[in-house]
Amino acid sequence: MNILFNFMANAFMPIQGTEIAEKVDGFYAFLLISSLISSIILIGGMTAFIIRYKRKTATDKTAYITHNTLAEFTWSFIPFVIMMVIFYWGKIIFNELRSMPEAGEEIHVVGMQWAWNFKYKNGIKQYTKDGVTKENKIGNIEKQVMVVPINKPVKLVMTSNDVIHSFYVPGFRNKQDVIPGRYTAFWFKADKLGEFQVFCTEYCGLQHSQMPATIRVVSESQYMAWLDQNKPSSISNNNGISESAQKGMELYEGKCRSCHSLDGSRVVGPTWKGIYGAKREFESGPSVNADENYLRESILNPMAKIVKGYPAAMPPYAGQLSDEEIESLIEYMKTIK
Repeated sequence: MNILFNFMANAFMPIQGTEIAEKVDGFYAFLLISSLISSIILIGGMTAFIIRYKRKTATDKTAYITHNTLAEFTWSFIPFVIMMVIFYWGKIIFNELRSMPEAGEEIHVVGMQWAWNFKYKNGIKQYTKDGVTKENKIGNIEKQVMVVPINKPVKLVMTSNDVIHSFYVPGFRNKQDVIPGRYTAFWFKADKLGEFQVFCTEYCGLQHSQMPATIRVVSESQYMAWLDQNKPSSISNNNGISESAQKGMELYEGKCRSCHSLDGSRVVGPTWKGIYGAKREFESGPSVNADENYLRESILNPMAKIVKGYPAAMPPYAGQLSDEEIESLIEYMKTIK
């Protein structure tokens, strides 16, 4: 497998690790070929005209030529059709790249100068501190490696601790900026076993080039064995929820229970039942779906969007909750169906 990857590294394009990567390459090939044909027609035509109609004597005069409606229409309409094909084809691929799966694995990614932190729902953490990579103390896990199963959707929920980073996997033909103070998402379904390189493609400081990572795609059985082997022994609960959601439940009991119900009943604030992904209507402004960014904003600055029918009574928690605590609360909200 490594020999194959080393060979492909010297090929024209990186190895295709997902079905979408094949579609992106097909689209890219169409752009190259259509651009090449257009260039040949344009430059070749110009060259032919230069040779054919070159002035032969100082007294040569250009003949009076009227316009040709068919020619003018043709050289305008054909490029228009090609551009519309490019637009529609690109739109389909873009929508597929940005349409997050409803089921599958979810991994949290935090970018920092100059490393990537990975956190799994069962408590496994690939964490660094102050930009210096350290061996994970949970089992024998290689530095900066994200382990994922083959043929299963994986959603990455990403944010940054400091500056803007950009999470790029050439083998998946996908890239997403990682921004401080908000969440962005990136998804893939790897269909080939092996390792795929991750780069930061947004200049983020002096050691920008020193923060690569690896996505290791393994079989489903190997992945389950890896999760079981490396699960923190300190994590034990009977709620069937992740470690992060468990911490969120504890925060809810201490800070949120008096104002937000879990069963749909109305109290001071909106219920948390089914809140994640639900459409939210506000006293002013357009409605939105309750994704990670909306929930984060509602915790830190609840006055920004007041849910219709409820008072503006919630105090802001900016500066009172850490990013990890906010993440835990959101993960708990996702479990309240």
